[in-house]
Amino acid sequence: MANVTIKLNSEGVRELLRSAEVMAECRSHADEMGATLGEGYEVSEYIGTNRVNVSVTAVSQSAKQDNLDNNSLLKAVGG
Repeated sequence: MANVTIKLNSEGVRELLRSAEVMAECRSHADEMGATLGEGYEVSEYIGTNRVNVSVTAVSQSAKQDNLDNNSLLKAVGG
């Protein structure tokens, strides 16, 4: 088998990871997770230096307690 060398275009990869399409895909997963968790959880997004970032956090006191007692966020991710 021949040796294959792959050299990534760093700027192109960064552009891809910061694209609207990647943001939409990440956001859809986070929205699905938020819908599973119910009220008290919030989805937020921003574009960082190298990639898009989407997170789901417990914002209400009952959601925070639920996450402490049941690891709800971890379970919603599939962990």
